[in-house]
Amino acid sequence: MIATEKTIHIAGIANDSIVDGPGLRMAIFFQGCRRHCEGCHNPESWPLDDGHEVAGEALWAFVCKNPLINGVTFSGGEPLLRAEPLLPLAKAIRSRDLDLAIYTGYTFEEILEDGDEHVLQLLALTHTLIDGHFILEQKSMLLPFRGSKNQRILDVPRSLMEGRAVPTEDPAWSYFADE
Repeated sequence: MIATEKTIHIAGIANDSIVDGPGLRMAIFFQGCRRHCEGCHNPESWPLDDGHEVAGEALWAFVCKNPLINGVTFSGGEPLLRAEPLLPLAKAIRSRDLDLAIYTGYTFEEILEDGDEHVLQLLALTHTLIDGHFILEQKSMLLPFRGSKNQRILDVPRSLMEGRAVPTEDPAWSYFADE
C-alpha cells in the first residue's frame, strides 16, 4: 500500500510490454502532453483531463498483481506533468526492486534548467530516462526503445551525479543503439 490521496489521469496500461524497455515490463501511459509532436504514436493522450482518473494505490495494486515483470515504464502523454502524484508510486516500485524507466518529450538539460522539485525527485527514483520529443523526420524503426534518432537513453543516476546527460551503458537498453 502506498500513501497518497492524489489521483492520476492515465491513458492506459500495457500489462506485459516488451517494447517499452528491456525485459517484461508494465507500461503506464499518463494522460496529458503539451508537445504535440507530429507523428506521435499516442495523440489521444494529449488532452490533460481526458483518460481515466486512477488512485495511486490502485496503480500500485495493479503493478503488484503481475509477478513476472522486471520493470515499470512511465510513458504518455507526458509523465513529468504528473510528477508530484507519481512520487509515492515510484518509491513503491523501487522498494520492490523493479527497474523504473520514464519516457519524456523534454531533454535532460531542459528538466535540469526548469528545476521543478517534484520532477527532480521523480528523476532521483528513476533508473533510465528516454528523453527528447519525437521528430518525424528522424523516425527509425531500427532504434530500440525510441522512436526518433534525437531521443537518448540515459543513465539517470550517473546523469544526476555528473550534472549532464550520460548515455546508458546497460546492454539491455543500448543493444543496437549505434544506429
